[in-house]
Amino acid sequence: MSKLELVFKEKSKRVLNVYCTAGYPSLDSTMKVMGSLQKNGADIIELGMPYSDPLADGEVIQVSSIKALANGMNIAVLFDQIKDMRKSISIPVILMGYMNPILQYGFENFCKKAKEVGVDGLILPDLPLFEFEQSYGKIITENNLDFIFLVTPETPVDRIKKLDSLSNGFLYAVSSSATTGKDKDFNVVAQYLQKLQAMQLKNPILVGFGIKDKATFDAATLHTQGAIIGSAYIQQLTKGGDIETTTSQFLNSVLGA
Repeated sequence: MSKLELVFKEKSKRVLNVYCTAGYPSLDSTMKVMGSLQKNGADIIELGMPYSDPLADGEVIQVSSIKALANGMNIAVLFDQIKDMRKSISIPVILMGYMNPILQYGFENFCKKAKEVGVDGLILPDLPLFEFEQSYGKIITENNLDFIFLVTPETPVDRIKKLDSLSNGFLYAVSSSATTGKDKDFNVVAQYLQKLQAMQLKNPILVGFGIKDKATFDAATLHTQGAIIGSAYIQQLTKGGDIETTTSQFLNSVLGA
């Protein structure tokens, strides 16, 4: 059983996945941030690989990516930083990013290295379904990596079922067809999540985009197994200050601890 499967076996509701940008706020922050997230209640870490043109990400995460790249972060540096992460990080770690830098690194080499350092899964929003089925999916599977597809309120039912069948770990339900960090009307989002819930999909559902505090986390997890927070956490890190204190205060406010 994979680490992601274990999370959802042990915790059927209110699973919290927190996104952080590798190499932000400083180049050597990656492991500090990951350790603080694990210590303060995150169930899954979604580690963003910074890219100059992150099409699914809003301004907050874009700015953090630009800063991380300026700090010197790239895939090779990231793998070096997390090569010993399993000595201290026990919760699932997912790498989220875009195909261009991965293809430059070499897709097969990337997947092998991800497996070697203990990564559990991948989220690659710009990997087309056709290409996943034709070639990349096999490489991902061979390296024991879960792959998480994204669905939106506009995704047709047949396609949702197809993406669910090919996903492992969980299905990423984008709350609306917009970038990360935008406010959402969760009354409207609830109807969409109820529809997904009624489909009795293979995978647990985590909802992302617009989750920023306890109220939105509570609303998002009413009809799903959990939620993903990204921009709101990055905003807190951007204010500066001690990473451990910032993370503790933010996650406590979201979880109601």
